[in-house]
Amino acid sequence: MNATATVLAFDTSGPQCAAALMTPSGITTRIDAMSKGQAEHLMPMLDEMLRDAGLDWSGLGAIGVGIGPGNFTGIRIAVAAARGLALALNIPAIGVSSLEAQVEGLTGPVISVLDARSGRFYAQFFDATTRGTPEFLEPGQAPACPAGIRPAYVGAAAFGEVIAAAMPPATAMAIIASRRMQTPQPRPAPLYLRPADAAPPRDAPPVVVP
Repeated sequence: MNATATVLAFDTSGPQCAAALMTPSGITTRIDAMSKGQAEHLMPMLDEMLRDAGLDWSGLGAIGVGIGPGNFTGIRIAVAAARGLALALNIPAIGVSSLEAQVEGLTGPVISVLDARSGRFYAQFFDATTRGTPEFLEPGQAPACPAGIRPAYVGAAAFGEVIAAAMPPATAMAIIASRRMQTPQPRPAPLYLRPADAAPPRDAPPVVVP
């Protein structure tokens, strides 16, 4: 972790606006629960967090952003905001998955699990040396795990006894972003592990008259 960095991380992939502001004096985390309206709520919330800390946007060294998996619209809101802020402020934007954020600060083999609704789950294996591939699991499927390993589970209760995350996901995203900000990072991009739930339109496309 870069203890001298000022990093603002935020996540709207679930039913909330969550953000964490990391400064050399500590980390402040805020979670505003909401099922909709994140697009209108996010920027005023971030402005308020910066003002409360006596900072403005020019004082940031990096942006961290949750890239999912999770709610498709919410992921797009956060990723678009992070890209715009990074461009305007000329600072890096660093994408962090919700699966990775859940295991920050934990030791030993662990599988991070998120509820994808209707008996489905997102999952990913982590240990000190290995990072598995993030998965979308249909009902009845189990997450991948190396042979002979008995992992702990963090997140949704689905596959075994669940241990608590070490910190809120937004806090973890700020810490992870601060750790990565000194090395080149790809632009944040949504982590979609399944097709969107929205059904394609049933109406025939309009006829274009020449």
